[in-house]
Amino acid sequence: MARRGLTQKQESFLDYLKNHVDRQGEWPTYREISDRFGFRSPNSVTQNLQALEKKGFLVREEDGFYFPEEKEAELEPAGIPIRGIITAGKLQEAVEEHLGNITLETLFPGLDRMFAIRVSGNSMIGADIHDGDYVLLMDDDIPNGGIGAVLYNGETSLKKVFYDREGLRLEPANDEYEDILIRPDVFEEVRVLGRYVGHMNRGGIFRHSRRAVA
Repeated sequence: MARRGLTQKQESFLDYLKNHVDRQGEWPTYREISDRFGFRSPNSVTQNLQALEKKGFLVREEDGFYFPEEKEAELEPAGIPIRGIITAGKLQEAVEEHLGNITLETLFPGLDRMFAIRVSGNSMIGADIHDGDYVLLMDDDIPNGGIGAVLYNGETSLKKVFYDREGLRLEPANDEYEDILIRPDVFEEVRVLGRYVGHMNRGGIFRHSRRAVA
């Protein structure tokens, strides 16, 4: 039985295209299609492709035709599939369904303003940020007491940042390192590179919980 809206010939034409792509990994040429169906002119190939496009079984773009499912797969963000719901209370029948994907955008809203920098040194191990980790920074201001990356005197540093009347204090999360104090008269030499939102290493991705600092 033909797919809804297709004639038997169009059904055979569509099946041939899909089978060819599955086997060869690419679309057949006009000559291959013509030989398969005995078309005498390339126009017959074009007419069949246009008919499938009109009925929604093909999508045409500047570089050629595509199956709709191919374009949908390109639009769906890669990530971890959510396969259902599980109760954390009493026993309950499992609910299996596709609920989308967990992506970096899910974990970090504003992904388009985010970038990563590799850490060198152990001044922030108290914040569980170690040498070789990749810190994830948001192109944003650093709140008072928050962790962030700054550029000062030609050097970069990842620290807890505190603002007060005395100036700017960059505090490490390791007692082996000393605070860096920057007086107000040199504030113009300080550039905020980004606010810390998380880090990643071989253990996984760790999202920073932004909490107010007393």
